[in-house]
Amino acid sequence: MGISNSFAAFLVCLSMSLSGCGSVAHDNPPAGRNSLADSATDMSGSTAQDSIGDGPGSCAERAEFVRRSLQSTAGALAFGPRADRPDIPYGPLARQRLDVFMSKSRPGNSPAPVIVMVHGGGWCVGDKALGVVTRNKVEHWTPKGFIFVSVDYPMIPDGHNALLQATDIARAVAYVQAHASEWGGDPHRVILMGHSAGAHLVSLVNADARLRSTFGVGRILGTVSLDSGATNVPTQLRKAPPKLKSRYQEAFGTTENEWTSASPFHQMDRSSAPWLGVCSTRRPDDSCGQAREYSAKAQTLGAKASVLPVDLAHGSVNRELGRTGSYTSSVDQFLGSLDPLVLSLLSRP
Repeated sequence: MGISNSFAAFLVCLSMSLSGCGSVAHDNPPAGRNSLADSATDMSGSTAQDSIGDGPGSCAERAEFVRRSLQSTAGALAFGPRADRPDIPYGPLARQRLDVFMSKSRPGNSPAPVIVMVHGGGWCVGDKALGVVTRNKVEHWTPKGFIFVSVDYPMIPDGHNALLQATDIARAVAYVQAHASEWGGDPHRVILMGHSAGAHLVSLVNADARLRSTFGVGRILGTVSLDSGATNVPTQLRKAPPKLKSRYQEAFGTTENEWTSASPFHQMDRSSAPWLGVCSTRRPDDSCGQAREYSAKAQTLGAKASVLPVDLAHGSVNRELGRTGSYTSSVDQFLGSLDPLVLSLLSRP
C-alpha cells in the first residue's frame, strides 16, 4: 500500500539534513527519471517542516531511506518545469549533467546573463530538476532576459566527497562559460547560485582561485549563497551535534587540513567575485554568523561580500526565491550591483 504524499514529505524532511522541504507546483518529470532517492528534496503540497538535522546517519542510509519511503508515491510531483535543453553532459560521469532554461526575452542585441544554480541535499542526495530548485527562479529570471542553468553532480554515495563535488561544479561552470554563446548567453556574465550544500560548493568555487584555474573557470560575475552551513568548515565540524558530525565527516573528512581545503572562508583571496550570503535567522547552527565572518574577511582582502539575513526556514530560503516580495527584491538588488546590463534587465517591468 502506498504512503500518503504528506507522510512522504515528512519522511523526506527527516531524511535530508541541510536541505529543505515544502510546497511546490509540479510538472511531469523528465523522461527516464525513476530514482525517487534523487527526487527527494521537495514533495507535494504538504505542511511538512523545513528540517536541517534529523534522519538516518550515513549518506547511503539516508538515500536508501528516502528511496524506500517514496517507492509507492508519485515521484513526478517533485519535479519542476521542463528544461529547454535537458541533461547536457559536462563530464563523463552519469550525474555530471546540467539543464538549460532559455531566456524568454531578448531586449536589444546583448547576450543574456547566465545564472548557474547548484542544488542542495547534504552532499548526499538531490536533483537539478526538482521544483524547489528551479520553478520560482526560472519563472522570475528567464522572462527578464536571463538564462538559468541547473546542475547535477555526483554525490557521496557515488564516491565524491565535498571537495570532489567542488571540482564537479568548477567543471560545470567552465562548460557553461565555454558554451553559453550557443544558448544566446554571455560567458562573461555568469552568476553562481546554490542552496545549502550547493551554497557551500558555489562559494568554494568562488573563493578558491586554484580550483578555478585548474578547471579553466573564467571570471565569475558574482555568487549567491543560499543558507550555507559550511562557509567555515572547521567551525561547523567542531560544533556539529553528534547525529550530524558523522555526515559532515563523510563530506569533509576527519582532519583539519581536509576541512580547510574545502572551506570557502579559508580558501578565499582577493580574486573572489562579489558574494552574497543569504542566511536563515531561524537556524540553530548560526549560518548568519559564518556569513558575517566570511564578509568581514573579504573586506580585509579587498574583495566584496555582503550578508542578507532572512526570517525564513532553511528550505524556504531556497523555495521562496523568485517569488514576488522583499526577499527576491533584495537578491535582485545585489545582482543589479554586479553589472549595468544585469541592472537594466532587472529594472524592466
